[in-house]
Amino acid sequence: MNPKQLLKTAKNKKILARNDLLDLEAKYCSWGDTVHYAEKLNIFKSSQGSYLYDREGIEYLDLQMWYSAVNFGYRNQRLNEALKKQIDTLPQLACQYLHEEKIQLAAKLAQKNQRTFEEKGRVHFNVGGSSALEDSLKLVRNHTGRNLVFAFMGGYHGRTLAASAITSSFRYRERFGHFGDRAMFIPYPYCFRCPYDKKRDFCDLYCLKQFERLFETEYYSVVNKKNNKCEFAAFYVEAVQGTGGYIVPPQEYYSGLKDILDRYGILLVDDEIQMGFFRTGKFWAIEHFNITPDIIVFGKALTNGLNPISGVWAKEKLISPDVFPPGSTHATFSSNPLGTAAGLEVMKLIEESDFSVSIPKKGRYFIAQLKKLQKKYPQIADVDGIGLALRIEICEEDGYTPNKGLTDKVVNLGLSGSLNVRGKPQGLILDVGGYYKNVFTIAPSFYITEKEIDLGVELLEEALNRALKKS
Repeated sequence: MNPKQLLKTAKNKKILARNDLLDLEAKYCSWGDTVHYAEKLNIFKSSQGSYLYDREGIEYLDLQMWYSAVNFGYRNQRLNEALKKQIDTLPQLACQYLHEEKIQLAAKLAQKNQRTFEEKGRVHFNVGGSSALEDSLKLVRNHTGRNLVFAFMGGYHGRTLAASAITSSFRYRERFGHFGDRAMFIPYPYCFRCPYDKKRDFCDLYCLKQFERLFETEYYSVVNKKNNKCEFAAFYVEAVQGTGGYIVPPQEYYSGLKDILDRYGILLVDDEIQMGFFRTGKFWAIEHFNITPDIIVFGKALTNGLNPISGVWAKEKLISPDVFPPGSTHATFSSNPLGTAAGLEVMKLIEESDFSVSIPKKGRYFIAQLKKLQKKYPQIADVDGIGLALRIEICEEDGYTPNKGLTDKVVNLGLSGSLNVRGKPQGLILDVGGYYKNVFTIAPSFYITEKEIDLGVELLEEALNRALKKS
């Protein structure tokens, strides 16, 4: 068999192997996750830094990094080594027993918050963001004795039953109904698509004033004006809205909101699962708005995606042993040693970094390049962001009507691995969010270079051009 035939045979075997795997997936894997959103199903083989590689060796620049879980890049050597070291020392331990890494990680998080917010608090660990969100609901109900909460339209807090009840999209509850109390959903300050058709320069935070009106009279159903007692226990926020489209609210919005909540004894719970650990250029996104939350929920990037550990930080009055005693809640794999070891190394890495400088700088550069692209394509209606949490809203040529079709075409072209801007086939990993599923939510590695940002913009333009030709 000549070399050409050998190459052809080897190539066919690889294709057949891939197809065999996809056949098995089609028969035996649940389709209830999000894999089958894509037109082409990729099977990835390896990763490094800002890139994923498929079985054919095609390189994909990842601009969403596992929904902002892998902030510190794929195969981060330092974090991987911390995990390997823990595997060789204490890889498993039941959550009812203590280990050093858990104590140190909790202390670092609590001490950081005490310095930032001048508020003593404690940390409780769990597994996955949704589970931590559930723990926060337990803390809220335990403290207030009330079970109703406010949440934002466009907010996303998880897929467990209680978390989906405070997530505004009915789609996540459609097949399962309600097992908890549904939140009252309040319009988010989404200035590009103001729900009240106001313009930011002249609105005087009209959306906030509308929320405040709920408390004017008992007949608006949330407060007893005779004793000023509210039946709502908490307001769940994403300081920068994530799945809703990486929306950055007006600077003064949250201080006004907090004033209203404090007036009626309503807790503010800050969901930092996607935006925490410097995604926005500060440790927590809420720090941009100069307020102190009562509870912070976190996960994802705490371990750089190496372990699904999550947790809550709460003020001392909400979580002290006197009010939240042993056995109040736990999960078998919460505070597991592999997760806490990775998390502790992430905290050390952050402490040694200049992320407060480098991330805003890279974000400004990325936005500047996207703005240049926006001038060439009227379909790019809005470019905005904070730190390395960026948004690109895709619309019709009128610059406002959502264009989900074009958005989907661009995503699928990126996943095809067939883009070519520098002489070789490449792919582009994008995530889609927004109320109309027409927003690219950009969350690259913190170590992305300007050269890689330029490549990302070039790949995006190539995908846009090809998608528009198909339209």
